Amino acid sequence: MNLEHLYAPIAADMRAVDGVIRERLHSEVVLIRQVAEYIIGAGGKRLRPALVLFSAGALGYRGSHHLELAAVVEFIHTATLLHDDVVDESDLRRGNRTANALFGNAASVLVGDFLYSRAFQMMVSVGSMRIQQVLADATNTIAEGEVLQLLNCHNADIDIPQYLRVIRYKTAKLFEAAARLGAILSGAPAEVEEGLARYGMHLGTAFQLVDDVLDYSGDEDATGKHLGDDLAEGKPTLPLIHAMQQGSAAQSACVRHAIEEGGRNAFPEVMAAIRATGALDETRRHAETEAQLALEAIAMLPASTYRDSLVQLPPFAVARDF
Repeated sequence: MNLEHLYAPIAADMRAVDGVIRERLHSEVVLIRQVAEYIIGAGGKRLRPALVLFSAGALGYRGSHHLELAAVVEFIHTATLLHDDVVDESDLRRGNRTANALFGNAASVLVGDFLYSRAFQMMVSVGSMRIQQVLADATNTIAEGEVLQLLNCHNADIDIPQYLRVIRYKTAKLFEAAARLGAILSGAPAEVEEGLARYGMHLGTAFQLVDDVLDYSGDEDATGKHLGDDLAEGKPTLPLIHAMQQGSAAQSACVRHAIEEGGRNAFPEVMAAIRATGALDETRRHAETEAQLALEAIAMLPASTYRDSLVQLPPFAVARDF
């Protein structure tokens, strides 16, 4: 199973969304165009805009606002990436140099601000206060998640519920909003809207947990990032939390020290502790649980090719290696 197959029912809409993105990226300020086009053009899975299209299609929406909102969601996501890479001092994303590495931190932050503000201009044009509320709330929650993650850096005492809270805020909230938007556009009943929102939240959580696994087991060419980036930044992700909880006193102390100090000096020893404790398998099991919860949340959707793709996305998110 690959994304091209999964996206087949929305292929035409995705091409239309790309057109909206290109059109809305326009600015008379050359540097804004350069940075924005670079980061958008760098690729990515486009899962969040796809969720808008899938949820709208599954509920029989026949208008065109879903295209605009899919682009809005992608702009919000891209803005968070620009800001994230500055905060994390990252130099590689999706196999390419990050925008901050090429254009500098100031340009990345300011173009991220441009994308946020352009996204809000676009959502206003849809003319739905409910949609504006959902996206404004999601953007605010994502910012809270970013700050929570910053506060948790180098904190080896974080537990699983605290870490899952960061994921729900920082990553899963935009998945949740994207899936909810299609239901709102379609005028779906409250229980259907809430089911799709839960689907997005659980899918986004599973997606991030697998990213955590790939940070210690992925192929750098496939993932487009350096192995051990999370450890280098002192981020206590779920594999590390499991290794500390399940490892020997020496293993736990090694992982704790690596989180508190950051850097890559202890990476081989931390990897040995992760392997010895089965931390990656345990993290994937958490992701599989989230994927199953996502599937249960959309059991009420009527049969369609859109629903089929929504059903296939959670297992894809868990099984992927990129």
